[in-house]
Amino acid sequence: MTNYSDEELVRRYTETQRNEYFEQLYERYCDKVYRKCLSFSKSPAQAEDLTHDVFLKLVLKLGSFKEQSKFSTWLYSITYNHCADYVRSAHRHTEVHIDEGWDRIDNSQDDELAELAEYEARKLKWALEKMPYEERTMLLMKYQDGDSLRDIAEVSGLTESAVKMRLKRSRDKLRKYYLEAVVFWLLLALKIAVLLR
Repeated sequence: MTNYSDEELVRRYTETQRNEYFEQLYERYCDKVYRKCLSFSKSPAQAEDLTHDVFLKLVLKLGSFKEQSKFSTWLYSITYNHCADYVRSAHRHTEVHIDEGWDRIDNSQDDELAELAEYEARKLKWALEKMPYEERTMLLMKYQDGDSLRDIAEVSGLTESAVKMRLKRSRDKLRKYYLEAVVFWLLLALKIAVLLR
């Protein structure tokens, strides 16, 4: 069974529901998923919980795997999205208590910088969403998660030089989409300004 490809294991599991096929996938990817979860949570205990959740999701989603990408890339995407959701919900539930005795600080300049950063983030998100799934995943692995070329090559099943070339092409494409987003948002702002006159 160890000589089966990931995709073959998925096929056999979805056809038979026999645990040994899923267990083989688990053995192959448990450490990688755990390391990715740990990079998000920074807590070994939380990373274990997240890893457990990812594999629960995986069991439920295996039937929807269409082999349009490598299994490892697909699993990485599930892991990444689950951990990103965890981080977002953790930030949403964080409460900050301020001592009422503090003087009010003028935050107008900070607010302007925050608005500008949010505007830039929106443009980048819009550009990233236009990218093909595998290119977007590879860019996020490299530039958001800081994964090495070797790690990306291992997950994607490519050589390091192929990863380097794809990252370059993906960056060029992202830059093009980003510039399109800048033009789009500027035109939208101009239209709104004209309408408000």
